[in-house]
Amino acid sequence: MNLLETTYMGLHLKNPIIVGSSGLSFNIDNLINFEAAGAAAVVLKSIFEEEIHLEHSDFLSEDDPYNSRAEQLDYLDVNIRKEKLDKFTRLITKAKKYLSIPVIASINCSYSIEWVAFAKEFAKAGADAIELNLFISPSDEKLSSTDIEELYFKITSKVKQSVDIPVAVKITNQFTSLYSVVKGLANSGADGLVLFNRFFSPDFDIDKMVVKPSFVFSTEQEIAASLRWIGLLHNRINCDFCASTGIHDGEAVVKAILAGASAIQITSVLYQHGFSSITAMIKFLEKWMMGKHYTSIGDFKGKLSYMSKENPGVYERQQFMKYFGKNII
Repeated sequence: MNLLETTYMGLHLKNPIIVGSSGLSFNIDNLINFEAAGAAAVVLKSIFEEEIHLEHSDFLSEDDPYNSRAEQLDYLDVNIRKEKLDKFTRLITKAKKYLSIPVIASINCSYSIEWVAFAKEFAKAGADAIELNLFISPSDEKLSSTDIEELYFKITSKVKQSVDIPVAVKITNQFTSLYSVVKGLANSGADGLVLFNRFFSPDFDIDKMVVKPSFVFSTEQEIAASLRWIGLLHNRINCDFCASTGIHDGEAVVKAILAGASAIQITSVLYQHGFSSITAMIKFLEKWMMGKHYTSIGDFKGKLSYMSKENPGVYERQQFMKYFGKNII
């Protein structure tokens, strides 16, 4: 057995490093280069249902601003959707032809019926797994927190029942009770949970008076949320965890596995420092393991998790008490 081999959702990985979904993973040449650099799996760029509807709306607005040919709506909707979907299914088919590592298709939708439809198409195209990039905005005043959570569970359950391949769910940490949501997703059939998703952060240009994007790439400090929650949930929830956001070097990879992650996802570091970042992470992980005399990932996976502590009750509190519990004069 190779020193770095591991499994994630039943998928065999040559190491724990997965390339996350982004614009970089919508290009077959990039995918080939990811594998050459050492990536153990790739998550293809998400298909966004909103993009299909926006493209449909833009086309109608340009072609017929007064919507006088409404009878064309169904025709355009079907064809634009099919054209968009075909691009993703062709990429899956091509990726499976040229890559030997697992190919994971990513879906981001607004309506539950499309989650299932897209998942079926991607499974048919040959995807090794599905990743549901799930986010239901809590800004809808008509939806309570319970309503939103139930939607997450319903979508996960329906997709899982519709395909015969592993299903992961990528979520945010913005829940009232994250533990209950994670447990609910696992009970709904999720084979893996990716912690955490990262969203557009708005900023304001006070000269042009417009909203602009901010903090496009993650920072190294953002790994803290993933470490905390994977560490708390490891061996308490019956599914695999994948750490995402804030993983920029080999040390972060080691930390995520110590917390209990089965795999990690990287994206920002690829944009900032290139594909060689993958190779550097692998070398660091291998050197660190050899220095600690570990012969497999399992030897140290979850070693610093909540359940591994002699007194797990202090897992969340001890560092806070250590640094802020003293009287400061």
